[in-house]
Amino acid sequence: MSVPLAAPADDGPGNPWFSWQYVLDNAETLRGALEFHAGLTARAVVLALIVALPLAVLAYWIKPLTGPILALSGVLYTIPSLALLALLAPAVGTTTDTSVLIALVLYALLVLVRNALTGLTQVPDEVRDAATGMGYGRFGRLIRVELPLALPGIMTGLRLATVSTVALVTVGSLIGQGGLGDLILGGFRNNFYKAEIVTGSVLCLALALILDLLLAGVGRLLTPWARRRAS
Repeated sequence: MSVPLAAPADDGPGNPWFSWQYVLDNAETLRGALEFHAGLTARAVVLALIVALPLAVLAYWIKPLTGPILALSGVLYTIPSLALLALLAPAVGTTTDTSVLIALVLYALLVLVRNALTGLTQVPDEVRDAATGMGYGRFGRLIRVELPLALPGIMTGLRLATVSTVALVTVGSLIGQGGLGDLILGGFRNNFYKAEIVTGSVLCLALALILDLLLAGVGRLLTPWARRRAS
C-alpha cells in the first residue's frame, strides 16, 4: 500500500492530526482498506458463529461439557494476538489473510458461545415443558422454540464479537493483512504521519459503530416480542 511521505514528526502545519488533502489524495487506498477490513470482519464473525452455535447447543444439552467448552474457548481468547499470529502465519502463509482469519475466529468464539449458552439457559422451563407436551422432540424444540427465544442473547454476543473483531483485524497489519491497521501502522513507520494514523483510526471506529448499529437493528427486527416486553 503506497502512502505519501510525511512531514517531520512535530506539531507544525506540515504534519497535522487530520488532513482532508490526505483523504482526497488517498481516497482509493482508504476505500480499499475499508472494504478489506469490513470483509475480513464479516467472514470471521460468520465463521465463528457457525462454530459457536453448535458448541453452545452441545454445552446446553450435555451439562458436563459446559465447563470444558467454556474453558477451551477462554484459553484461546487469552492467547496474545501477536503470539497467535506468529504461530499461525508460518503454517498457513504470510501472503494471504488466512492466518488473520483463523485468529479472529478463535477470539470470537468465547463471546459467542457464552452469550448463546446464556440465551438458551434463560428459556423458561414451562416453555420447554409446553413445547414437549405439544410433541416437539429435542431438535424440533431447539429450532422452533429455544433458539428463537435465545436470540436476544445470541445477538448481544454477535454485536460484541463484531466490534471486538473490527479492532482485532488491525493486528494483521504485522503481515500486511490488517486493512485499516495497515494505515495506522504505516503512519507510525512513515515518520509518525499523524493524518494517516488518525484517518485509519477514525475509519476503524466508524466501521465498528455502523456494524453495531446495523446488528442492533437486525436484533430488534428478529425479536419483536422483546420490544413489546420492554414497553
